[in-house]
Amino acid sequence: MRRLLEQIMKFGVVGFLAFAIDYGVLMLLSQVFHMDPVLSAGISFCVSLVFNYLASMRFVFKHRDDMSRSREFVIFLILSAIGLGINELIMWGGTAWLGGSAIAVTAVKVFATAVVMVWNFVSRKKWLDAGE
Repeated sequence: MRRLLEQIMKFGVVGFLAFAIDYGVLMLLSQVFHMDPVLSAGISFCVSLVFNYLASMRFVFKHRDDMSRSREFVIFLILSAIGLGINELIMWGGTAWLGGSAIAVTAVKVFATAVVMVWNFVSRKKWLDAGE
């Protein structure tokens, strides 16, 4: 149980940093460059994904000996693509309902991040983590 709590805390730190990257790029694209918030969210999600993979597999999850790094990365990408789909659906529905203002985009993004965070931890724990 202690290992799981430590892992969740590490996941939270990595997730917070990935969120900061994701949110920063989202706000830059949607508010400064006036790109569509849904398109901006997809781009920002992908940018933060690279950081998230490197940090998650280095600090949060233990590499499985029975899995090559390339297979690990492909599985990570598939799980993340599902997370991206969840993120985009929430961003689409939320901004359609609340609008595209900075406050609305922020509120929807925080909710989307919480939902995708649960998906990411549970799915990565199940399919990528070697455990102890």
